[in-house]
Amino acid sequence: MTLIPDSPLARRVAPSPNHGERRGGRPDMLILHYTGMESGAAALARLRDPLSEVSAHYLVFEDGGIVQLVPEARRAWHAGAGAWKGETDINSRSLGIEIVHPGHAGGLPPYPAVQVEAVIALAHDILGRWPIPPERVLAHSDIAPERKEDPGETFPWDRLAAAGIGHHVPPATLRDGRFFARGDAGQPVEALQAMFALYGYDLPVTGMFDARTHAVVTAFQRHFRQARVDGVADASTITTLRDLIAALPTRG
Repeated sequence: MTLIPDSPLARRVAPSPNHGERRGGRPDMLILHYTGMESGAAALARLRDPLSEVSAHYLVFEDGGIVQLVPEARRAWHAGAGAWKGETDINSRSLGIEIVHPGHAGGLPPYPAVQVEAVIALAHDILGRWPIPPERVLAHSDIAPERKEDPGETFPWDRLAAAGIGHHVPPATLRDGRFFARGDAGQPVEALQAMFALYGYDLPVTGMFDARTHAVVTAFQRHFRQARVDGVADASTITTLRDLIAALPTRG
């Protein structure tokens, strides 16, 4: 039997066995990943290998070709352990797009323009079918900051935002000033952690700038303030976070 893709943009369906039933609710998140492998063929094989226990709904190749692996109605195994806004079963609440790219281990090269355009087109298509708010179009590193780095700081989130995808503000300019880093503690660190938690990151408010806080700041920079990714909460990082919170839509 020939399977029909959910998206008309998919050139074909290459079924993966790695999926299951969604556990309540409809998808309201879109998570972007990079494959972090040497080739698209290797990534496709791994995403279809039952022993790998990983998959995604779509795979986007360097030339812009799109393959669907898992039906959108099913729970693909792409996010793993992670959390956002208090939700921990991200796979049940999300759709996942894997982007063929060598990742940090491969030198984090720029994403090809044709590939980015394909991701934009696919995201538009998905968002037209599912109630996914802009602020819930996220990086894998946003939901699992201590485990994941993808899709990395060379992924052009600003181009997606210009096309109407995702939540974005112009990142604040790098400048000197007060900053917070590992080992700092006190009420200002509590306030910083509370801001990240308010935006959606899984970060306990402890008042200690610990390894978890460093990982969250790093993940935030990879997505929203890419000019310097160092895990230090400098003025530019904090201002960008404040502006994003202020720009969140108000929903009744």
